[in-house]
Amino acid sequence: MTTIYENNPITTELADRLRAMPKMELHVHLEGATDAATVWELARRNKVTLPAATLEELQSMYVFRDFNHFIDIYEMAMNCMQTADDFAFMVKRFLVKQAEYNIRYCEVFLSASFMLDNFPQDEVIEILIEGAKYGKEKYGIELRFIPDIGRQAPETRHKVLDFVLKGYEKGIFIGLGLGGVEVGFPPNLFTDVYDEARRQGLHIVAHAGETVGAESVWGAINDLKVERIGHGVRAVENPKLLEYLAKTQIPLEVCPHSNYRLSVTPLDQPHQMRALVDAGVFCTVNSDDPPMFSTDLTSEYLLLAKQGFSWEELWQLNLNAIEASFLSDEEKEVYRAEWDIFYKKVDK
Repeated sequence: MTTIYENNPITTELADRLRAMPKMELHVHLEGATDAATVWELARRNKVTLPAATLEELQSMYVFRDFNHFIDIYEMAMNCMQTADDFAFMVKRFLVKQAEYNIRYCEVFLSASFMLDNFPQDEVIEILIEGAKYGKEKYGIELRFIPDIGRQAPETRHKVLDFVLKGYEKGIFIGLGLGGVEVGFPPNLFTDVYDEARRQGLHIVAHAGETVGAESVWGAINDLKVERIGHGVRAVENPKLLEYLAKTQIPLEVCPHSNYRLSVTPLDQPHQMRALVDAGVFCTVNSDDPPMFSTDLTSEYLLLAKQGFSWEELWQLNLNAIEASFLSDEEKEVYRAEWDIFYKKVDK
């Protein structure tokens, strides 16, 4: 795998701080956080034939040629989920990894468009509630979920909204998202369900400005009126959009390794995060689909450090996640206090 751009050796002290600091993650996909070994195990359990004869061969497929290849592998992984109990299995595996990287709170995407015809909705919701309870009790991690519409399946949008509203009533779903293939599926295809989601009190987010440029981000802002934008890094191509994002402070959920692995960012160039932060845009750090991109949330911070971000800048990005989260003001205050204790301890 080709090396990603790095130009700044970092100290052991900084690396240790980044590993130890408490973190939040606002852009991570449950299905995409399922590693090849778990996909292999699910396939064997559910008698799903994979285009790989061994686990090693399957792992080698996680080197993506382009975004469409990534979607193919992502859908292959989802097809290995055959029962509602598979969600419980995935959530437990997910929690183990999040705990390893000191992640205390996660807002997790579910690829709802591609699961609703295969699983009983009420059963999935109850399993996710139990999974969140397990995560809180065993690891002290709070999980909340944001089901999303697959852009390439706009006909599922009303069904996804109904699913989200069911889970919203149970307190496990907090919002509606939009993911999948940007090219050919602009935000205005989904205005009707976003208007209704907003009316019903859901938080609303959308992936935009990843494989399509500034027009996709403008569409998410103007047509969908999103509260946060997944990725959004292509905004650097449009000075007017950069200025607007800096002025409004609409948060971006930035995922550096993902952008490199899908050729959104050239491997020999610094990540767009530097230009975004320097322009005053409100950014958070996230891992997107960690095992698929050979990363984790700590590695995302380490990469930025190796591209010249200081401890103070990285700590501010970490604080940004609290403010950009969909937690209540009272809940945010609890996390602010925890983060402050850590900061004072390491910054003596």
